[in-house]
Amino acid sequence: MTSNEQFDVVVVGGGIAGLSAANRAAQQGLKVLVLERGTDERYLCNSRYSGGVLHIACHNAKDPPEKLMEVIKDATSGNADPELAHSLSNTAGRAIDWLRDEGAKYIRVGNIVWQQHVLAPPRPIVAGLDWKGRGPDVTLRQLVTNLEKRGGKLARMPAIALMEKEGRCIGVEAAAGDSSAKQQFHARAVVLADGGYQGNPALVREHMGIDLAKIKTRGAGTGVGDGLRMAQAMGAQLSELKYFYGHMLSRDSFANDKVWPYPQLDELGTVGIVVNDAGERFVDEGQGGVFVANTIARLANPLSTWAILDHAIWEGPGRTARIPANPQLANAGGTIIKANTLSELAAKTGIAAERLELTVTAYNHALASAQTASLTPPRSAQPIVPSPIAKPPYYAVPLCAGMTYTFGGIFTDGDARVISTRGAPIAGLYAVGATTGGLEGGSGGGYVGGLIKGIAFGLRAAEHVVQSLKG
Repeated sequence: MTSNEQFDVVVVGGGIAGLSAANRAAQQGLKVLVLERGTDERYLCNSRYSGGVLHIACHNAKDPPEKLMEVIKDATSGNADPELAHSLSNTAGRAIDWLRDEGAKYIRVGNIVWQQHVLAPPRPIVAGLDWKGRGPDVTLRQLVTNLEKRGGKLARMPAIALMEKEGRCIGVEAAAGDSSAKQQFHARAVVLADGGYQGNPALVREHMGIDLAKIKTRGAGTGVGDGLRMAQAMGAQLSELKYFYGHMLSRDSFANDKVWPYPQLDELGTVGIVVNDAGERFVDEGQGGVFVANTIARLANPLSTWAILDHAIWEGPGRTARIPANPQLANAGGTIIKANTLSELAAKTGIAAERLELTVTAYNHALASAQTASLTPPRSAQPIVPSPIAKPPYYAVPLCAGMTYTFGGIFTDGDARVISTRGAPIAGLYAVGATTGGLEGGSGGGYVGGLIKGIAFGLRAAEHVVQSLKG
């Protein structure tokens, strides 16, 4: 490959979003190059680590578009950009069909509405990280094969800068090998699809005020913000960068690889309560695990929190998650502290005993009298219904926040065109997947769905490139 080689499209990033864009462009006769910074044949990325479920905010992605619009609005507290929500809602169904036509296989998990399109073979119902040979891994390898059969190329080198001429993006400059040499790839359009910036401690601290050393990286951690940086240098508009998608995890995950990325502990902390070492609640658990994880991450000490629950929760919601904490956390060697009284539980954990008992008593009384809004902080009753902590034995599980990918990023229109700070599209520049923002985030809990977003906007970007080149 020489610096003189001309492409129709250069895609930066070989995850599900980038490979969807690349294959859709090649499918329509364009000459395509994918630049992927991972050097292994099965390079790591969040798509490969994912659970492989194609859904929109835990709803069936093939629901009618008008229903999906409402789902996105509710999930993001009305903060999702309407144009992006409309594009996703109207593209999700055919994105699922397109991926199937590319060779992906799906299974359905009973009547669970958001698990009607799970990439096969699915991961087993066990704790820990298990991605090799699972649906997302198989699908990514199939997409690479498809791209090469269509004449596209995948080069394993990091993109370092966008090439610009008279305000138009005309290609990508990449680092060539281990030397300081640079290689230029000219293109009529560039698609940024390199993931978020969750693997970049400096950017996480700058935009979120979070110390990444005290947060468990729940994904591959390979997104370091290259696309964000390059787009910003070309004058791209950025969305709010404050929040991330993630879950509550066992604090043991820093030392025990068997307890992450699953089981997530949201079902324990959001039905029960989450307290700090002082025995005090500090977050509205009813707003969901993503919201709670974001709140934990911003504490002065993010490693000082606990999920507190009783036996009814442990045997109920504790068993109902896709990969449940009960019994998977125990099977993986995760810490679960159990006691017959709250004072005994406090003694075993080091939580302030008197304050913990007062907190639980006040919480139970508010539930019994339907006055959870009067708690400090208030406790929402929807979408997650709280349960009392009243049936011994009691349980305490040490928590940490697990970050999968960042919600904020490059702002685009409904066809994935990057929007400048002046409000107009930057000619020749597109962005898809987790490097983009404007759709997810909201108040910190607005998760819409990473895989389906990447595929849908990957298709839209490629189709708009073809349309614009023909025009």
